[in-house]
Amino acid sequence: MPKHTYWLTYLLDMFPALKTNAQNIGKSAFGAEPGYRSTEPILTSMLYMLVLLVLAVIVRGRVKNLKEAAVPSDRLTLVTFFEVFVGYFYDLAKGVMGPDRAKQYFPIIGASALFIIFSNLIGMVPGFSSPTSTLNVTMGCALVVLVSFNYHGLKAHGWAYVAHFAGPKWYLAPLIFAIEILSTIIIRPITLAVRLMVNIAVDHLLGSIFLALVTLFVPIPIMFLGLIVCVVQTIVFCLLTAVYIGLATEPHEHAHEGGGHAEAHAH
Repeated sequence: MPKHTYWLTYLLDMFPALKTNAQNIGKSAFGAEPGYRSTEPILTSMLYMLVLLVLAVIVRGRVKNLKEAAVPSDRLTLVTFFEVFVGYFYDLAKGVMGPDRAKQYFPIIGASALFIIFSNLIGMVPGFSSPTSTLNVTMGCALVVLVSFNYHGLKAHGWAYVAHFAGPKWYLAPLIFAIEILSTIIIRPITLAVRLMVNIAVDHLLGSIFLALVTLFVPIPIMFLGLIVCVVQTIVFCLLTAVYIGLATEPHEHAHEGGGHAEAHAH
């Protein structure tokens, strides 16, 4: 993807020693070039996570105050935004896996939703980069999901979770097991990462091009479409995460029947 100048670039230019240390980090796992530009998405994503953590602490402190939490505000505040946002994705998870499992596994879904929507939207602000427009970050998110649903599957079913990959017929077990492992371990995280990265990268690239060509008014429809893309990709990522966790933790006799329809609907 074309390289752009962001606030981090200016910051590093102001402090040569800091820039040298950033360049010494070298290229990351999926970086195309050595130096700080390949690690810039990771550094900015860490900073954005810190900002989200601070906001979450502020909201938690206000929600714990029963007098403030009991009476809803008549205007949009940080607390009401978090309530609406978290409530929407909780309802999404509840619709996929039921209320009991949604409450149990919602932290990974809610955290993914907050990080991804914030990382998607921040790229629409001039001077800020979107970490989710690079494969480094989206693949990291996908790997977290991969580890999470497999962990919860093993925790819920033990070694029966691994055994069910072989299917019900013993003579087809080697073939089914290889296909299931390929689908679960490789295809799922790759599709999660690539879908999110490509949509956000192309969306922000088009927005940057139109903003550079015509500064006023004309880019507004493109930015509005970009806003829709950012929200939709967040919903898709979290919906698939809920589906994968639901499939992993659902009783095996119902997993393929119920979860299969949910995954097909999500795609």
